[in-house]
Amino acid sequence: MDLYRDLILDHYKHPRNFGHLEKPDVVMEEGNVTCGDRISMEIKLKVKSPPAGEAGLKFKVIEAVRFNGEGCAISQASASMLTEKVKGMSAARVQKFSRKDIEDMLGTTLTPSRVKCAMLSLDILQKAVASI
Repeated sequence: MDLYRDLILDHYKHPRNFGHLEKPDVVMEEGNVTCGDRISMEIKLKVKSPPAGEAGLKFKVIEAVRFNGEGCAISQASASMLTEKVKGMSAARVQKFSRKDIEDMLGTTLTPSRVKCAMLSLDILQKAVASI
């Protein structure tokens, strides 16, 4: 087995940030009807001031994030890896994530049948932070 497949299987078998948050700021759930994947994301945000010397309004940062649900190895591993990656990140930065970011994170190019599986958690996360 190659390194990337091992990484995906590890996140699938031992998902990080799986579960629930106490008093999340937003909860968003969606599914992929073509294959039955279902993911729910819970996010807690923190409002921060911009770095010293930079003018601008306060911005929202992901303080904590959890997911739960069920699905294939790609959807679950993608959610696990994504929740690790976005902790401490601004909501604006999360909105700029793309398919390429997900493929880089997974370490593989996605086949057409796996794109929806891998992108499900990012779609949910982006909708969640946009709703706040």
